[in-house]
Amino acid sequence: MAEQKTATLTIDGISYELPILSPTAGPNVIDIRKLYSQAGVFTYDPGFTSTAACDSTITFIDGDKGELLHRGYPIDQLAEKSHYLEVCFALLYGNLPSAEELEKFERLVTNHTMIHEQMHNFFRGFRRDAHPMATMVGVVGAMSAFYHDSTDPNDPHQREVASIRLVAKMPTIAAMAYKYSIGQPFVYPRNDLDYASNFLHMCFSVPAEEYHVNPILARAMDRIFTLHADHEQNASTSTVRLASSSGANPFACIAAGIACLWGPAHGGANQACLEMLKEIGTVDRIPEFIARAKDKNDNYRLMGFGHRVYKNFDPRATVMKKSADEVLELMGVEDNPLLQVAMELEKQALADPYFAEKKLFPNVDFYSGIILEAMGFPTSMFTPIFALARTVGWVSQWKEQLDDPQLKIGRPRQLYMGEAAIDYVDIEDR
Repeated sequence: MAEQKTATLTIDGISYELPILSPTAGPNVIDIRKLYSQAGVFTYDPGFTSTAACDSTITFIDGDKGELLHRGYPIDQLAEKSHYLEVCFALLYGNLPSAEELEKFERLVTNHTMIHEQMHNFFRGFRRDAHPMATMVGVVGAMSAFYHDSTDPNDPHQREVASIRLVAKMPTIAAMAYKYSIGQPFVYPRNDLDYASNFLHMCFSVPAEEYHVNPILARAMDRIFTLHADHEQNASTSTVRLASSSGANPFACIAAGIACLWGPAHGGANQACLEMLKEIGTVDRIPEFIARAKDKNDNYRLMGFGHRVYKNFDPRATVMKKSADEVLELMGVEDNPLLQVAMELEKQALADPYFAEKKLFPNVDFYSGIILEAMGFPTSMFTPIFALARTVGWVSQWKEQLDDPQLKIGRPRQLYMGEAAIDYVDIEDR
């Protein structure tokens, strides 16, 4: 057995040995769990960008290499060869399913897509102009009031039921939020359609006529779901884990994740891309905005180019670009100035040496925003679709954490910079 590696920390002349943990991939980790009890100090890490709050076997990211793995499988292979529900199975259970397991899982999810009929009344309690994300946060949180038989996180059977319900019902909830926001009647899910096709049907069909889902659009939507299924310990996933650590029910935990995803710095990136395209407005103005992005004295930046985590390239973007090209060819861009701007901006940026040197390539948000715009979704639906796709990742992380024997309620420390103890002064003497 290999000797335990340690790091030595010296404080006031006293040395402390800290274990070094070696992961299967990624950098080594210094274990500081006993640092406070031994040395009376703790670490300071705003944003937790240098802190591992858990160990996990679900997703691995190497931002320098541009690598994203789900259960060890590269995301580009999954997006090309697999489909969303197969990836869901792998995330939830740790391995790709056999043909029999996949058929059973798909049938199980399909048979749970309807929501409790009384929940329709809950939707109608929102104002018509409510943002679909506001509706989703409320409705998903309210599921705990309708599905009492799957709210106990300590019961393995209830955990499993809640997991399937969340993955199955989220497209229905997102589609209903959309339909409600545009004043159209709700469309019930159909068991004869696959997961992505069913979502598109619930969003775009109306009772007055037949609606047939184009397979190119269904495939593009399935890829959007797949490429957003999980992304390691990001802000919303960490929120789900933190809420879960308190013993909160699964629906409350996922609602917390949706609320965090709503933040424009997290889930609003593809919406921000479309807002940028609107700001540019016409193709002839693209050089002006590219020049601004390259000007170091101007803090303007092109949205959808580069990525905080991926320092080289976004491995999801290559597959997403393929779908974007297919969708744009199908739908056409002649009548949509935004899409014309998007295509020309991509072309000019990729041809500019500045963007290549800085590794500012189009990322998955750029292409997914284009696809959703071409399909006819308003920008207000971009983040709800992200939440729908990410639900399986949140659920998988939630399940993993509950099985962790080291589970403790999350309790970050702080660097207190306020007043030290001072005596109370009576109000007449202040």
